[in-house]
Amino acid sequence: MNQAGFFERIYAQIYASVADADMWVNIGMAVLKIAAIILLSRIVVSVVQSGVNKVFQHRHGSKIQMDQRRVDTMRVLVNNVVQYGIYFLAILMILQLLGIDLRPVLVSAGVLGLAVGFGAQSLVRDIITGFFIIFEDQFAVGDVVTINNLTGTVQEIGLRITKVRSWTGEVHIFPNGTINQVTNFSLQNTLAVVDVSVAYEEDLNQVESVLKEVLASAQTELTDIVAEPQILGVHALGPSEVIIRVTAECKPNTHHGVNRNLRAKIRTELTNRGIQIPYPKIVAVSGKGTV
Repeated sequence: MNQAGFFERIYAQIYASVADADMWVNIGMAVLKIAAIILLSRIVVSVVQSGVNKVFQHRHGSKIQMDQRRVDTMRVLVNNVVQYGIYFLAILMILQLLGIDLRPVLVSAGVLGLAVGFGAQSLVRDIITGFFIIFEDQFAVGDVVTINNLTGTVQEIGLRITKVRSWTGEVHIFPNGTINQVTNFSLQNTLAVVDVSVAYEEDLNQVESVLKEVLASAQTELTDIVAEPQILGVHALGPSEVIIRVTAECKPNTHHGVNRNLRAKIRTELTNRGIQIPYPKIVAVSGKGTV
């Protein structure tokens, strides 16, 4: 009988709880409020991000002009900060709605953050450096850079790390705090420099005339050349050749391709005109004469 009475009391308590209309009303209201907070936070994020996108939208003819690469980077960063900030506030509101006292939570988080901070100095340094990289527009995704003596194309810039892909396919990951020196090949126009070697016997005036024709043709054919190529004249005198230097201003990070094209065109035209390009020759001398 005692055991039966015990189960009856348990059943009565459970039934009383389940049948409590006020409890279900409170639960329903809490669920509706949580759903409303989530929905409202998403709407606010969408509206604010739409406004941010309009603010950073590129406008032709605007008095204030910014590099589009930097505008895109800033837009993404601001959108992320807005999204995380609004969702964080929504979580705090939901916790408070559930009756959780946030003061002990915030105090505990502060103490924990202080303790972790002593062991996360490198992480903080990475994040601070990442902010400076983004806001100062040191480089952007797609730029060709040399970071700490490694050259490649920037694939990703984060607040903590930067990823650079070398031309052979390797992806190098740099914590932002370790980036000490950066060379950016994509910010300004670059200069293609070609040294042309001709024999001492050749007429330099004729050589320069041929080079002018080649450079004029190259400027028309190669769209990466942005200014008229220049013949700087005799750059050096070698053991068996006169070296004439030629330069051409190119679009950012296109000078390697322009160099290759100019060398090929110059070599072909000099050969067609009968102008000798010196190269090492071996002469063997025997006791019976020269071979």
